[in-house]
Amino acid sequence: MTKARRRERKRKSQTKARKRKASVTLRGSQCRSLRQRDTRYVNSMAQVTATAIPQNNPTPAPRNSIVRRGLDVLTIPALSILTAFIVSGFVIAFTSPEVLKLLPQFWQHPLKLLTTMHETVTTAYAALLQGAFGDWGAIWQGLESWLATGNATDLLRALRDPFESLVGATPYIFTGLAVAVGFKGGLFNIGVEGQLFAGAVASAWVGFSIEGLPWFIHLPLALGAGIAAGAVWAGIAGLLKATRGVNEVINTIMLNYIMFLFTDWLLSDGGPLRGNAGAPRTPEIYPSAYLPRLLPDPVRFHWGFFLAIGAVFFVYWLLWKTTVGFEIRTVGASPTAAKYAGIAVGKVFVMAMGLSGGLAGLAGANELLGLNHYMVAAFSPGYGFDAIALALLGKSNPFGVLAAALLFGALRNGATRMQSIATVPIDIISVMQALIIAFIAAPEIVRWLFRLRTPAQQEHEVFARGWGA
Repeated sequence: MTKARRRERKRKSQTKARKRKASVTLRGSQCRSLRQRDTRYVNSMAQVTATAIPQNNPTPAPRNSIVRRGLDVLTIPALSILTAFIVSGFVIAFTSPEVLKLLPQFWQHPLKLLTTMHETVTTAYAALLQGAFGDWGAIWQGLESWLATGNATDLLRALRDPFESLVGATPYIFTGLAVAVGFKGGLFNIGVEGQLFAGAVASAWVGFSIEGLPWFIHLPLALGAGIAAGAVWAGIAGLLKATRGVNEVINTIMLNYIMFLFTDWLLSDGGPLRGNAGAPRTPEIYPSAYLPRLLPDPVRFHWGFFLAIGAVFFVYWLLWKTTVGFEIRTVGASPTAAKYAGIAVGKVFVMAMGLSGGLAGLAGANELLGLNHYMVAAFSPGYGFDAIALALLGKSNPFGVLAAALLFGALRNGATRMQSIATVPIDIISVMQALIIAFIAAPEIVRWLFRLRTPAQQEHEVFARGWGA
């Protein structure tokens, strides 16, 4: 019995020793887990701070490296546009009736088919460029006629096309900036079209309902009403995102439909904003609320373009030179790290959506006060939806958005001339824009096509949460 009792006591002591060892191992693993979690937080904050605040390096980078980085940034967009033009050329060629008629005879007359394809594509692109940038021969002749006779009719007619490209780019600048601001804050504002309608409705109401004000009060008041309406309409989605965690994509899509139907009701028979004209439209705004034009008819170029350029510089200053912009970019990169750093993430969501909606509302006010001077049901051709592509093409950078908007405005304006001269469907421009975005979104395809090497700094790139970054 004594031996059995000793064996039992030894077994119990060994069991207790194993339990103590397991407990120490568990506590050690828990401590390691906590240390790893804290390390992840610190590293996350370090990455966010490194991307949000430019480091003050006492030794500036060599000039050659700066130029090389700039070329790397511009190479992929430029080659994407070139590739889209090449692919679109084949689409234009193989949708031409003349080419389709010669296609079965390719083996008998290959040179004739290739010549016809070349003539079709060159005619189409020549018409596109002429419609986008104008006929410089006609501009020179109009200038000579104006200097000789004092009659500027021919000169203004020739200048209409290049200035019309700037007019078409203006709403693209505002709406592209609106989407880009949302992207920087980690938000996908797909409701820019509805916010544009909200801004146009508010500007129209202020424009035709208030009489007797001087232009320097009436015009800013109408613009401010458009900004406020767009900001409030987008702020609804931001508030729901911040307080209830509701996805902003679903919210903004639904708010689009609400605003479209609300506008239809406002302009319907018996609607509160319906004018006396037979068509569903508001009364015309008073001239004191017009955005002034720089040149007489038929040139429609107005001061809204310079307002858009000012918005580009304002957004750049706000995002990269202010505390508010730092918070927006930090939340867009990592909401968890931003919250850990003490940033009110919900407030930033509401603020970013409000700023985005205000820019979209300004786009609607610009179109109404500068061009139409009254609100109609089918007000926008889809500027708000095209803005998503603009923000992606411009990498959510205000100056990149400006360049993309100028490109899209030129393409849209040149498409009309291309259709009238080369009988190419205007929808080919939508195909071209889609191809540009596709190649921008897949840069490895462009690098493979042109045998480009991936830059060293992109081989270890860390993708942030922000959309379109």
